[in-house]
Amino acid sequence: MTKIKVYNLEGKEMEDLKLDDSVFGVPANNDLVHQVYVSLSANRRQILADTKTRGERAGSGIKPWRQKGTGRARVGSVRSPIWRKGGVIFGPTSERNFKKKINKKMNAKAIAITLSGKVRDNQLLVVDSLVLKERKTKKIPETLKNLKLKGSVLIGLYQKETETSLACRNMPNVMSISSRQLNVLEILNNKNLIISKESVKLLENKLKK
Repeated sequence: MTKIKVYNLEGKEMEDLKLDDSVFGVPANNDLVHQVYVSLSANRRQILADTKTRGERAGSGIKPWRQKGTGRARVGSVRSPIWRKGGVIFGPTSERNFKKKINKKMNAKAIAITLSGKVRDNQLLVVDSLVLKERKTKKIPETLKNLKLKGSVLIGLYQKETETSLACRNMPNVMSISSRQLNVLEILNNKNLIISKESVKLLENKLKK
């Protein structure tokens, strides 16, 4: 089994913790991780662009002039796409759906693969507890300095540690998330991951084969 050191919030080494290899020692599978990452990104995508068709444009539905005899081209409506202020033919609409389905077993394995990658790259840090004595934002940079972490940080919080998220809200490059909601997208978007021993047990019970 893989061993990892456990620290306290002051940066002092406390003990060695054995990690389950079926969660924290899974071989890399870039194709699976990429597929899950793309699916999660697509599911969060917001539709911003929305063009109007000829049926949504303002304007009279009366034929501008008679069909024949004027010497001009035939026109049926002022909302025609070839007219100025007319409708758009193949423009983006708000009815588009970018969502992709993710198989539960695939998603669970992808999370285990990304966690294992963090362990191999020494970017996973386990602490004895993430409960702060004072719920103040200034405690977060002090903790990161004690733990000697550089770069973006994702903090996975156990149920009893959720109040720590209030101290992380105004911190740049620091994000907190419930350990139950840890996902491939957030893990890969942040360089370092901090979790407590309780979160390790939770993830092992949730993702273990």
